[in-house]
Amino acid sequence: MWCVARLEISRLFLSPFAWIMLALVQFLLAYMFLSHIEYFAQIQGQISAIPGAPGVTEMIIAPLLSNAALVLLLIAPFITMRAFADEHRNHSLPLLISAPLSASQIVLGKYLGYLGFFLLQLVLIALMPLSLLAGSAIDLYQFGVSMFGLFLLVASFLAAGIFLSSLTTQPIIAAVMTFCLLFLLWIIDFAAASAVSGQINWLAWLSLLGHFQPMLSGQINSVDLSFFALFCMVFILMTIRRLDAARLSL
Repeated sequence: MWCVARLEISRLFLSPFAWIMLALVQFLLAYMFLSHIEYFAQIQGQISAIPGAPGVTEMIIAPLLSNAALVLLLIAPFITMRAFADEHRNHSLPLLISAPLSASQIVLGKYLGYLGFFLLQLVLIALMPLSLLAGSAIDLYQFGVSMFGLFLLVASFLAAGIFLSSLTTQPIIAAVMTFCLLFLLWIIDFAAASAVSGQINWLAWLSLLGHFQPMLSGQINSVDLSFFALFCMVFILMTIRRLDAARLSL
């Protein structure tokens, strides 16, 4: 499993595409980060006299991580699209599944490889809010919970991405399917707000945004943790079943 994970990471970083994605995300988020700082500096004098006024964490860090979640949703399908679709297209999948590895080891290895890539991305993102410690105080607990929520969100993106990549031989089709699914689960919370009372609960429970937003405020509850854990487990198990079916068809 770890050999597969190392192979996936090395394949990512041997390609200029991964480096371009890392640079592009950092450029976009750095611009947003500086914009939030500029806006906070403009209104700081107006809100300083308000009791319990939002501080740096609420006005700069939380919006930045919310933007980061949306940006990562946009790029995750393009990173995971090659997970199994390339194996299908290059006819290397039979060699992979005939190796002395179980389907679960192959799937988890690929999943951990992509997760390692995004962990590097999250570390780079975290450095921006942490730089504020040089000139102001931030709520480290809220920041830590927000980053943990962003990690769970990315883990969910990747689980869905590798499963949909296993369904097709074309990486671009896998990317489009992954984006459509994730975007649907991102905006389904808005549909829940306008649904009839009998539908609100299950629509809201399916929303990725609905489970991530409380963590941006520093709240951790078992419902959100259970949702992300189940989401990842379901898609990883379905990918394993898909790979087992491909092995039996050989």
